[in-house]
Amino acid sequence: MPPASTVANAPASINHYENFPVASWLCPPRLRAPIAAIYHFARTADDLADEGDHCAEKRRAQLQQYAADLQQLGSAGEAAMLMRTSWPHIFGPLAVQVQAHGLPKPLLADLLSAFEQDVRMTAAQAHYTDMAQLLDYCRRSANPIGRLLLHLYGVVNAKALIQSDAICTALQLINFWQDLSQDLPRQRHYLPDADLTRHGLVRRAIKPEATALTPELQSLLGELNRQARSLMNHGAPLVHQLPGRTGWELRLVVQGGLRMLDRLDAMQGRNLYQRIKLGKLDMAVMLWQALRM
Repeated sequence: MPPASTVANAPASINHYENFPVASWLCPPRLRAPIAAIYHFARTADDLADEGDHCAEKRRAQLQQYAADLQQLGSAGEAAMLMRTSWPHIFGPLAVQVQAHGLPKPLLADLLSAFEQDVRMTAAQAHYTDMAQLLDYCRRSANPIGRLLLHLYGVVNAKALIQSDAICTALQLINFWQDLSQDLPRQRHYLPDADLTRHGLVRRAIKPEATALTPELQSLLGELNRQARSLMNHGAPLVHQLPGRTGWELRLVVQGGLRMLDRLDAMQGRNLYQRIKLGKLDMAVMLWQALRM
């Protein structure tokens, strides 16, 4: 799974898990505990899928046990699970917040499904067939975060959910294109086969080095940036549905994503072999644009 600190958590004090704009000073104090519980649940799953030297089979087994423990929350078996689980520091606080806020467990389970898929596909050096398949992955790896946050904020109308999904999917895609230079050597393939074929590209020729950058590849990467921008712009009006600090945090998240796309566009495909980060000047631009939304 991609995760280190990215545009999604630029204003946050907690980092590493890329789709988590949480626990910053803008977050409402009453929601910091449930948001932190969700964050640590996702962060730990990310580590199970991605950190250390375990083989894929071991990672999947741990994720499956993690998912089984999740299903015990709110059930008659919860107390026993909390006594035996390998992750009491995760499921103890999460159990409190699931009960207090009615957090939907299927959304948490979707995250684990995506982590498990990432382990499986990386081990097999598998590719995404088309954009629809990649977006289905985003539906489970990214969109649940936004929906969980909206649940806590009490904003659950259909329009808000659609806009949230668009923002979260855009952030996930931006993270993919930002991290190409790191993911390709690790056999993580997020460029869909159908898009490569349409641009006359062969996957084996795509390597994280300057000599691999061709006009066809530049065209593909530009197209992928435009898709992510379209999604972000579609979701951006959600900022006006969220009150106070929450709306301001989301403005920064949206502008962080758009600023990263500006930087990726300026790279003209060089993100294939060079990872970029947002700096202080970018943060100033984000803040200015957030004020104008």
